[in-house]
Amino acid sequence: MSSKIRNAARGQPCQIMLPGICISGGDNETTVLAHMPNQSMGKKAPDLVGAHSCHACHDVLDSRVGHSFDRDFLRHKFLEGMKRTIIKLHEDGVLNMK
Repeated sequence: MSSKIRNAARGQPCQIMLPGICISGGDNETTVLAHMPNQSMGKKAPDLVGAHSCHACHDVLDSRVGHSFDRDFLRHKFLEGMKRTIIKLHEDGVLNMK
């Protein structure tokens, strides 16, 4: 199931949508399934609780680039994106709720 969820991110719009950062729009080729940044190194959250993210938003979430966002704001934007992603996966039939 998890690779099915990751594969479904391809071509989807970013759901995190960080202001001034997000590059999603007509070209969503950089979209991947992002996971909530985890405080314990080496452990990722399950794919079910991921969010579709363009590479620019993903770089900010994973602290690969500098930014001025506060941690609570990033967490909030990630959780909003995760909710939209789960709804989209269900609507697209990727998640079966039986």
